[in-house]
Amino acid sequence: MQIGDENVHRVRAVMDEVFGEDNCCAEIIFRKTARTSTNLLPTENDFILWYAKNKDSVKFRALYQRKNISELRSYKYLVPMDTSFVRMASIEEKENEKIIPKGWRLAQLSFVVSGDPGKPEERLYTFRCKNYDCGSHRHWKTSNPQGLDRLLAAQRLYGLGSQLNFIRYFDDFYVEAFSTQWLDTGSAGFSNSDPKVYVVQTDSTVVQRCILMSTDPGDLVLDPTCGSGTSAYAAEQWGRRWITIDTSRVALALARARIMGARYPFYLLADSKEGQLKEAEITRSAPSSKTTYGNIRHGFVYERVPHITLKSIANNAEIDVIWDKFEETLAPLREEMTEKLPSGWLEKYRKSQKYTAEVPASIQEWEIPRDFPIDWPESAKSLHQEFWQLRIERQKEIDASIAAKADYEYLYDKPYEDKKKVRVAGPFTVESLSPHRMMGVDENDELIDPFKKLAEPSANYSKGYDFAQMILENLKTAGVQQAHKADKISFTSLAPWPGEYICAEGRYFEGGNGEEGSGQERRAAIFVGPEFGTVSRVDLVTAAREAADADFDVLIACAFNYEAHTTEFEKLGRIPVLKARMNADLHMADDLKNTGKGNLFVIFGEPDIDIIKTDENQYQVKVNGVDVFHPNTGEVRSDGPDGIACWFIDTDYNEESFFVRHAYFLGASDPYKSLKTTLKAEINEEAWATLNSDTSRPFEKPKSGRIAVKVINHLGDEVMKVFRVGR
Repeated sequence: MQIGDENVHRVRAVMDEVFGEDNCCAEIIFRKTARTSTNLLPTENDFILWYAKNKDSVKFRALYQRKNISELRSYKYLVPMDTSFVRMASIEEKENEKIIPKGWRLAQLSFVVSGDPGKPEERLYTFRCKNYDCGSHRHWKTSNPQGLDRLLAAQRLYGLGSQLNFIRYFDDFYVEAFSTQWLDTGSAGFSNSDPKVYVVQTDSTVVQRCILMSTDPGDLVLDPTCGSGTSAYAAEQWGRRWITIDTSRVALALARARIMGARYPFYLLADSKEGQLKEAEITRSAPSSKTTYGNIRHGFVYERVPHITLKSIANNAEIDVIWDKFEETLAPLREEMTEKLPSGWLEKYRKSQKYTAEVPASIQEWEIPRDFPIDWPESAKSLHQEFWQLRIERQKEIDASIAAKADYEYLYDKPYEDKKKVRVAGPFTVESLSPHRMMGVDENDELIDPFKKLAEPSANYSKGYDFAQMILENLKTAGVQQAHKADKISFTSLAPWPGEYICAEGRYFEGGNGEEGSGQERRAAIFVGPEFGTVSRVDLVTAAREAADADFDVLIACAFNYEAHTTEFEKLGRIPVLKARMNADLHMADDLKNTGKGNLFVIFGEPDIDIIKTDENQYQVKVNGVDVFHPNTGEVRSDGPDGIACWFIDTDYNEESFFVRHAYFLGASDPYKSLKTTLKAEINEEAWATLNSDTSRPFEKPKSGRIAVKVINHLGDEVMKVFRVGR
C-alpha cells in the first residue's frame, strides 16, 4: 500500500488492527519524482506499508543493487593480475572505476589465519619461497590440506610482512540487498518507453520492485485500485497473472490501452529446452534431459551474482585439474626461459626477495615480470609472450570455475531474454460485474432498499446524504449524453415520482432542436440503480412495466453497472428502454461541482451484430455499428463501424465473466497503433489485417450456447450484448 507522509502513521494503526502489528513486514521509504510543497520543509518521499497474513510464512525474494565503492573503507587496495605488487587505491579510483588501470582490481586483504583457538595440522606454509607460520594456538582458515594450494593456484594469496593474506576482490560479491530506503526511484520511475499518463500514477520501478520481491512467475497479483494500470503492466511484463479493478471508465480505458499497446521482453523459461541449455552454460554442467512443458511457474533463467568466499575456492577441486593441464606446458616454458636469461639476473632478483625456503633451480612464475625487461635478450621475448598468453588463459579458466562453483544469489530482476522473440499482451482480459447488491442498514439496523423511491420533494429532504436525490440533481443539469453531442437529452423538468422502481418524471422535447416549444414533449420515467451494485434484467423489466402502466413514453435507466443479460432487453411494448451508464465521478457527490459539463450520464447504444455460419460449420461475427436512439426523431439508427475503436468477443460466454478471446480494432486511434509502430517489420501484415476488421475469424460453436460481444467507442464508453448461437 502506497501512502503519503501525512497519513503513514494513521494508516499503519489501521493496518496493525487488521493484520496484527506482528505481521508488518516492512515500512519502505521511496523517493518521488517531484517534491511536494508545504509551508515548512518540502517532502520528496512516499511510503509503502508491507503487511502479510502471516509474517513467518511470507514469500520473499531478495533484490540486489551494486555496492557503492566509495563507501566501502575495507576495499582500499589495487591488485594486478600477477599479484606481484599491491598498492593503495586513490579516492578518485574508488569513486570512478573507469580510471582504474587495465588488469588491476579493487580488493581487500584479510588474514588467512583463523582467530579461533585450535591446533593446526601444519603450522608452516611456504608461499613464494617464504615460510609463514599460523601460530601455535591458531590454524589456517582452510578446512582441507589442499585449500591453501588452491588459493595459491587461484592467485588469491599475498604476503605482507610476516602475515599471509587472502585477496578478496570487490567483484567477488559486488552487490547488496535493498533496504527499506529506495533512493533511486525519483529519476528512474518514468521513462520515454513508459511515461506518466495518469495524475496519481505510481513509479513503475517501485511497483516492479514490490512484485518481484513478493511473487514468482505465475503468481496472482491483485490491484483493487487500477488507476493507469501500473501494477497490471508490471505483472504482465514479469509473467505474473493479475486482476485489476476500478470504478472509472477513464482509468480502465487508459490501463487497457497501455497494456495492449506495449511490447514486452520474452524471458527464457526454466522449463524449456532453451532454458536448460542456458542453465547448463551458466553452471558449467551437462544440460538437463528432463522433458519440458513451458510451464511459467518453474520460473525464468536468471542472471546470478557469484558469492565467492575463501571456503568456496579452497573446496573447488576443478582448480587442481585446470592447474595440472596448463602446468604441462608452462613448466617446460619456464625451464627454457631460465636458460635464456642474462647471466646472474635470476640470482640477483632472488637475493633481493630474501627467500626463507628452498628455491628451485628454474625461474618461478611469480618471478616472471608482466612486462618484458629491457635487459633480457630477444631470444627470451617469444618465450615471455607465450608464457603470459597461457598464464592469462589459465587465470580466466580458474576464475570462471570459481564463479561457477561458488554460491550465488539470483538476480530476480534480470532474467535472460530471448532476443529472437517478441511478446505482446493479446486477448487477455476477464471482465466481470458483481451480481450481488450491497445493502446498507439504517440507525435501527434495518436493511435499506437501494431502489427506495423519492417520497417527498427535495425541499423537505434532510441534510443527510440521499443518493437518489443527488443523482436526480446532476441528471437535471447534465442531461443524458449519447455518442453524438447533438443527440443529447436535455430535460426541461425533473420531478420526483412516487413509484416502486420509477423515482422521477423527466420531460424533454423530441423533434426540432430539442429546446422547449420546438417539438413534441415526451415524458421519461427515470430509474436509478444502486450506489453499489449491478442492475439486472429483471429490474429493468419491472421498471418498464411500471413505466408503461403510468403511460410514460420512454424509460431511462441510470446505473453504474449493468448485468450482461440486460443487453437482451431494449423495449417493452411501445416503451423503449435506454440504459445510461453513470460516470464513477458521481461517487464523489460532495466534491463534484454540478456544472453539467461532464459526461455524467452516457448512452452508447446497442451493438448491431450479424452472426454468420460458415461452410465448415463454424461461426463468424460481423459488427455493423451501434444502434443509437435519436431523441430528436424518436428513431433508432445504426451509426456504422466508424464510431467503434475496438470490439471483443467471448466465444463461449459463461453468463458470469467476460473472457476476451477475440480482439479487433477499427478506429484510427486504436490501442494497437503505437504497438504497430514499435514492432515495425516484425509484424506479419496478413495476420495484422485480421485484427483490423469488422468481421471476426471463424470460431467453433460455443459449448454454453452463448457468445458475448463488447464494443468500445473512442471515448472509452462500452456496451456488451449476449447472443444465442447454434440453438
